[in-house]
Order: sequence, then structure tokens, then C-alpha cells
Amino acid sequence: MPVGYFTDSLHSDVRQGLGTAPRTLPPKWFYDKRGSDLFEQITRLPEYYPTRAEHEILTRRAPDIAALTRAATLIELGSGSSRKTRLLLDALTAGGTLLRYAPLDVSAAALEEAGAAICRDYPDLRVAATVADFETGLPLSDEPGPRLLAFLGSTIGNFDAAQRRAFYRTLSLALSSDDVLLLGADLVKDPGVLVRAYDDAAGVTAEFNKNVLHVLNRELGADFDPDAFDHVALWNTEEERIEMRLRSRLAQTVKIPDLDLSVDFAEGEDLRTELSCKFRRESLTAELKEGGFTVRHWWTDTAGRFALLLAVPN
Repeated sequence: MPVGYFTDSLHSDVRQGLGTAPRTLPPKWFYDKRGSDLFEQITRLPEYYPTRAEHEILTRRAPDIAALTRAATLIELGSGSSRKTRLLLDALTAGGTLLRYAPLDVSAAALEEAGAAICRDYPDLRVAATVADFETGLPLSDEPGPRLLAFLGSTIGNFDAAQRRAFYRTLSLALSSDDVLLLGADLVKDPGVLVRAYDDAAGVTAEFNKNVLHVLNRELGADFDPDAFDHVALWNTEEERIEMRLRSRLAQTVKIPDLDLSVDFAEGEDLRTELSCKFRRESLTAELKEGGFTVRHWWTDTAGRFALLLAVPN
């Protein structure tokens, strides 16, 4: 990344997102070391089904994915802990094709920890980790092909429709004809199940949501009081998405000295911190087609909660 990129990006996102109402922040700023650790806790909560559902599909389908792609390089976007990735690494290694694993993530701490573990457990595998904000481009080098680009965990749901269109175009330009996209997508289901997944009884997701305020306090000298905000998870029926918000408990003014910015929150005013769009097969297949990809395989867990799909550039 260019020197100062993350500082400049954070400044821009905060000015743009908090400077006018409705107030928003992109979810990538959750993920410092504490945020990454909290998310790992979330993936183990009883209410949070996506990780288990995706793991079920990968357990069953990883050998098929390895046989279908015969990938020499596994590229993973937003790799985090790389826990689920091991199912793919094992299958591709057993298939005798894999030479390189290239994880990309916005969190240097998560990459360092996961990369060290992968190097230890797969000593014959070349690991090339990159700290990157893949929303602004894909810094892919000359990895041996064919390449399997994995975007798991339904992180695609953090993008709205316009952002997804731009992202698909970026992917289609970065991949060649023998490369394959492996995409995880959470599916539309009962709103009660969805809301519980983002508002757990133990309050871990609430801590994760509020962690963005700790990040702004540390990085920008802001004076957010996390206890002055409530965690809220809402189902937006029209857009078919969960929206995570921080709701101000009282009228308050937050100062952000590094940006020479003061933000007035009314009592009950929301700061939206994350979108988590949910998908239907027909519409997701269509938007991928428009973005330059043809879906070749579509798999779900036995309960039909989550989908994993293989798509190839048009």
C-alpha cells in the first residue's frame, strides 16, 4: 500500500460518512486486532450460522472445487484467520496442483498471525500475504495459474448493489479466462434468524460494532463514549439486508481533533456501520452475469441457509 494510505483513507471515510446525515462508516474500520479477535468470537456464537453453514459446504465440496479448478494459486480476499481456507488448502494440496497461497486483508495483524500458522502447517506451500484494501483494486502479482480467487464469508454482502457492480468489474479485469471465482453468499431467510445472528445474546456483536468507535478514538483522537451508543441490528425488508447501527442514547457532540471536526448526534440518531445484504439465487446469478461472470456451480448447506458458488469470467 502507498505510504499513508490507511490514514488518508480513514480521514476521507470519516469526513464523508460523519460530515452529513444520515451518518455512515464503512465496516472495514472494525478490523483492528481487537476487532478481528471479536469477529472470530462471533463466528463461534450459536446465533451466528453463516460460518458453520459455509464450513459445512466446504467440508463436502472442497474436493470437487479442487478437481474442477486444479488451481496452482489460491488467492483469498479478506482472509482474516484463514480458518475455513484450510479445507481448500488441504483439498488442493491433495490434488497435487497447489503451489502458492496469496491472502489479502485490510488487517495486518490478522494476516501476520494467520500467515505464520499457514507457513508452519504447510511448509511446502509458498505464502505471499498482502495488506490491501481490495475495494480500491486488486494487487495481484504474477501468481502461477490457474488461480482460484476465494471471497468467502458473504463479505460480498457488505457492498450495496452499486458497489457490487464496481467490484465485479474489478474482479473480471483482474482475472484471466482460466481463473475461477469462489464466492460465499448468505441467503434470504426468516428475519428473526437474521437479526439474532447480528444481535447475539452474549453481546459480542455489540462490542464488535462499538469497536469502530475505539478505533476512531485511538487513530483520530476522537472522544466517542461507546457506552453512549446502543448496538442495533435491523432487517431492511425492501433492500433485503441487515443494517448494523450505533444509536445515540442522548443528544451529544463528539469531537474529532485530527480532522478539526465536531459531530452533533441527536438522541436516537443512528450511525450505520455495516450492511449485510442477503441474496437469492436468480438475482445473484444475474448480477454476476452483468458484472462479467457466469455461475457454473451453486451449492448450499443442507438447511439452505448459505450458498457457495463457482463462477468463471465471461
